[in-house]
Amino acid sequence: MNLKFSELNLDPKINAVIEKIGYLECTPIQTAVIPQVLAGKDVSGLAQTGTGKTAAFLIPLMDRILKGQFQDWAPTNFVLILVPTRELAEQVYDNIAAYSESTGLTGVAVYGGTGYDKQKEAFRKNVDFVVATPGRLIDLYKDNCVDLKQVRAIVFDEADRMFDMGFKDDMKFILQRVPRERQFLVFSATLNFDVMNTAYMFGAEPIEIDVSRDQAKAENVKDEIFHCGHDEKPMYLLSILKKYNPRQVIIFSNFKFNVERIASFLSQNAVPAMGISSLLTQAQRTRVIELFKAENEKNILVATDVAARGLDIKGVDMVINYELPNDAESYVHRIGRTGRAGAEGLAFSLVCDRDIESLARVEVYLKHKLPSGWMEEEALVKEFSAFPREDVTPGRSNEPGGDRPAPRSERGPRRDGRGGGRGGDRGRDRGPQKSTGPNQHGQGGGYRADRTPRNPDGTVAVPVAVAGEPAERKKFVPSKGASDRPVPPRHANNGNGKAGHQRHQNNSGGYRKPTASAKTTTTQKVASFFKKLFGGGAAKPAAAAASASSHKPNGSGGGKSGGGRHHGKPKSGGHKPGGGGGGYKPRPSGYKPGGGKPPTSGDSKT
Repeated sequence: MNLKFSELNLDPKINAVIEKIGYLECTPIQTAVIPQVLAGKDVSGLAQTGTGKTAAFLIPLMDRILKGQFQDWAPTNFVLILVPTRELAEQVYDNIAAYSESTGLTGVAVYGGTGYDKQKEAFRKNVDFVVATPGRLIDLYKDNCVDLKQVRAIVFDEADRMFDMGFKDDMKFILQRVPRERQFLVFSATLNFDVMNTAYMFGAEPIEIDVSRDQAKAENVKDEIFHCGHDEKPMYLLSILKKYNPRQVIIFSNFKFNVERIASFLSQNAVPAMGISSLLTQAQRTRVIELFKAENEKNILVATDVAARGLDIKGVDMVINYELPNDAESYVHRIGRTGRAGAEGLAFSLVCDRDIESLARVEVYLKHKLPSGWMEEEALVKEFSAFPREDVTPGRSNEPGGDRPAPRSERGPRRDGRGGGRGGDRGRDRGPQKSTGPNQHGQGGGYRADRTPRNPDGTVAVPVAVAGEPAERKKFVPSKGASDRPVPPRHANNGNGKAGHQRHQNNSGGYRKPTASAKTTTTQKVASFFKKLFGGGAAKPAAAAASASSHKPNGSGGGKSGGGRHHGKPKSGGHKPGGGGGGYKPRPSGYKPGGGKPPTSGDSKT
């Protein structure tokens, strides 16, 4: 049984305003929440869209201020209401102005996209309610224009949307600076674990009130889906508008760059439409909302999810999802723009193959299958101006927040005709290529033809080696600006007694890395060091030299023998008698190893 406002014992000034507006009986969420807020309790309210959640916290908070129920309330104290979007901030501010018409209470809306002067002036005059988006409020706090220690109650309206938009850290920043003794209220049509966890983290003990536990969406909204191809969506959109002839419609798209295309398409087909997204300035967005709310014969608004949260626009009798949202909760908020305050509403969704996964998430969240609608052939509009073909890239995230691009492999073709996948179309004929400058023959500028050899059927010709003849190798031509300095060869032995060459050409004319056999070993490095040191052939390591000398009589092994040094590689045969180091090749006349003097006859015993 719902309470009547006359039974709540509100301040007479507030009762007068409520009677003037025409409120008589509370909604279920108001019946459950208002007594708890009047008692000063922390509350977490969860209810369907369009059920009066804004009045559920504004009216009791105003009553507490007028009756002095906040402890040590001073003129500098205020109630802080945080919202995710500028449009919702303006709407809540309008409600404050309406409910406080004869109470003397004041408020201010604080959000980005507008000047600071008016907002700073409002804080200097002291206000009772501050409706703000987190970003602008923090800017004013850092400019010492607002003192968060003066907050006596804090309200998070559409808190889960603020988390989705990346305001979680900003919310924590604000909660760390407001007093712990404040009243804490949080409201939304959908709440997640992060919101409640943050509330408990900062000392709140909210009473959880959920009047939509059994049904996520409003009962008076009839929603259906139309299965169609992606290219058929413009036709179905026009056909639905023609068949039902709604008075006020909101068409939702996931992509802000697609909003103006849909609005332009409808306008070109004699269906006036306006678009709103984060691409517009704040003044433009405010103007669009005002025009949509005006009493006109037909109003159609194309929007992103910037308009899906909290906006209370009376008279919206249809919602169309041009694409299903990526998360199921946004679906509930979208269709909640119609069927408000007990009125009947229609919601249609155009579903193609790209929306299948989103459809599955929505049906799991709603716990039932969405009914499928059917459009008769004669009801389909066949003749219309074409939809702009510059469609947005599928796979981007919901707006607001920037529409992050999808991975390259999931996007469509590039503008220059190349494929979207990584390496998927690299072998495709790309046609004539543009030359960036003169080539190695001094020719350049303009475009050059494709010189790739091809078979008669157009496929790329692959050279095949004839029996007994090696396959033709492409000659390497250095690129323009390449250095002419030769690369020093490696001194590594490649296993066959020859120095490994510095690079190896492959059949395609490029280069490949040396094989494992061409890598320099430690022994080869030591040999190269001795070769550089003594200027002769590669010397043996000290251990190997000592081992070899131990088998030669008369001390004539490697190293000195009879005062002489012997260089070169010993033969496999025996040694000469007399300690001459048998098998060693004699040095040439006048040879100066290491820069020393030429040997004399006394240097050798032979």
